[in-house]
Amino acid sequence: MTRPAYALGCDIGVTNVKVVRVIAAGQVLSRHTADTRAASPDWPDGVRRLLRQIEDEHGPASSLGVAAPGLAAPDGSCIFWMQGRLGEVQGLNWTEFLGRSNFVPVVNDAQAALLGEVWQGAARASRNVMLLTLGTGVGGALMVDGRLLRGHLGRAGHLGHVTVDADATGDIVSTPGSLEDMIGNCTIDRRTGGRFKSTHDLIAAHLAGDAEASRVWLRSVHHLAAAVASLINVADPEVVIIGGGIARSGSALFDPLNEALEKFEWRPHGRRARVVPAALGEYAGALGAAWNGLHFTRAKPISSVDDASE
Repeated sequence: MTRPAYALGCDIGVTNVKVVRVIAAGQVLSRHTADTRAASPDWPDGVRRLLRQIEDEHGPASSLGVAAPGLAAPDGSCIFWMQGRLGEVQGLNWTEFLGRSNFVPVVNDAQAALLGEVWQGAARASRNVMLLTLGTGVGGALMVDGRLLRGHLGRAGHLGHVTVDADATGDIVSTPGSLEDMIGNCTIDRRTGGRFKSTHDLIAAHLAGDAEASRVWLRSVHHLAAAVASLINVADPEVVIIGGGIARSGSALFDPLNEALEKFEWRPHGRRARVVPAALGEYAGALGAAWNGLHFTRAKPISSVDDASE
């Protein structure tokens, strides 16, 4: 019996690796996950084993796309810049590493999540989309006129590093008073004076009527709304998708966010951007990686910042 043609999408995170097996029309045939084991520098070998196991069972994939943290090279060959955990991904050419004859395009993980949501999720068939992922940090991605915005070095769409308080201290990339520092879980201890260790705990206290918790949480959402309104003016999206762990707070997030946007958002002739929760959950990035594998068009490669500036 002839096996159906399928594509693979692989989303690499610090905690685990997620893979989807999907046909070009979008139907998901299977989902797979494995621990990344990021503490060990040879963790990419585990990704290679997982992909081989899937293809050993189901036959070779017609295409494969990879998503990972960091800045993806414009030619899609690798993650061009990534420091810290998963640093081994920097410069790793996945086509060569996996020994594949067909090119394996690599995309940033937040950009992959946006591609997945446009393909099958909350922004299905939309052409102008903004994605924010609220978790330990704040990730993001932009699609403008049907094209994923990548930029000169791959920095485009890193929306967590926009300034909402220019007088505050710099974040991990030196941006003063960034959105990431104002709402990301990475600063929850500092923002609450050590009272809370997670944003979920902060929100629970807010919902229970804790006045100080409410002040901190609503101030965080105020900063988020200011950033969203500003970014709407930059990219003019029809849909703003909010994902990540903090987005699972539901109305505790979306009610005050929409209330603030009533004041902040520029709405010509009353037209507003739709603000919606992400729909695809933890496999959005893998789906986007699969779509990217099916549709990627290679650009000129760069090997260094100096090359990129020419």
